[in-house]
Amino acid sequence: MTTEFFPPIHEYVRVLVIAGSDSGGGAGIQADLKTLSALGCYGMTAITALTAQNTQGVRAIHGAPADFLAAQIDAVASDIGAHAVKIGMLHSAELVDTVAHAIDRHGLQHIVLDPVMVSATGARLIEADAVQALVTQLFPRADLITPNLDEAALLLGRPVQTAEDMPAAAQALLQMGARAVLLKGGHLPGEEVRDYLLERGKDPHVMQSECVHTPNVHGSGCTLSSALAAFLAQGLPLALAAEAARSFVIDALKSGAGVRTGHGAGPLNHGFSPKATVFRELANPS
Repeated sequence: MTTEFFPPIHEYVRVLVIAGSDSGGGAGIQADLKTLSALGCYGMTAITALTAQNTQGVRAIHGAPADFLAAQIDAVASDIGAHAVKIGMLHSAELVDTVAHAIDRHGLQHIVLDPVMVSATGARLIEADAVQALVTQLFPRADLITPNLDEAALLLGRPVQTAEDMPAAAQALLQMGARAVLLKGGHLPGEEVRDYLLERGKDPHVMQSECVHTPNVHGSGCTLSSALAAFLAQGLPLALAAEAARSFVIDALKSGAGVRTGHGAGPLNHGFSPKATVFRELANPS
């Protein structure tokens, strides 16, 4: 009995995640992969650090050596390739430099940078010199950065606390080299959540919704940036990708609000309504 071989004509929509591992499964690489799978994408990883953490906090961080991080990225990019890249926790300037060189080396595109600096429980996740390295090395290479208000304040060296502060903060982040900024307003007081998207040369795009009351918000920032990378990989323009990613996070928060996981801030429900795997047609089937 013989089996005919038919050359492949499709490929998975692929997203490379460069970020840290969360042993508790709610944030980091684990949240990223859950998000990508839920949105029909094929996720790949280059792990920047191992963390010992749970819903109550981060207990320890073990960083990956820079040469091993480079080897992970090279292994994936040289063979499988990626339609988009999400960058999360980079705790040292050396790792920032490693990622910047890898982006150039492989011509990586559709890059979403989530400047993870402090965990939801208050643990600092980045060394002081890495903050400036993020700005100089990765802001110009990323298509979008996604800071929350606390991260924007750290980057700008001034408080960003109200909805009225957001336009000037986003503009200042563009002036620091970013191509586009999604300033997340999840920490704003009140019953409304406002996110502020600003692209160079375009009018602001403001997204508003009612606050979702839930203790289970661990990994929401990781989830949003991974969802953005997924929708960019699938071909959506930035503003539509932001709307779609935001809707996914809101629904994941709502569907996980009544679930108890651990004794602290629990995770979102990433698997509330998974999409079928998304395929792209191969440009040159062989």
